[in-house]
Amino acid sequence: MSNFPMKKWMRQLELERNRCQSCGMPLQFDPEGGGTEADGSHSTCYCSYCYAGGQFREPELALDAMQHRVRQLMRQRNAPWYVRAYMAHRVPTLARWRGCKKR
Repeated sequence: MSNFPMKKWMRQLELERNRCQSCGMPLQFDPEGGGTEADGSHSTCYCSYCYAGGQFREPELALDAMQHRVRQLMRQRNAPWYVRAYMAHRVPTLARWRGCKKR
């Protein structure tokens, strides 16, 4: 019996754990290695596109606007419709958006 399905599942679990908690991008793909905290250290929760200097780059950004942005970025990367829908659907589960309501 092969461990391939288990290894694949574990890899997906690791990717899910290490996602930006604002946009959902896997942090391993962030060219700067993550956002920065106020003291200059790297954030382990947010990517450099969303977070810098200990604050969000766009603090007024609404949940529905982030979901739209995620769909557009996935479309630019030629992701299938179901991947775009899944990633946009996941945004409200991320730490920044938990408890927020769509406008």
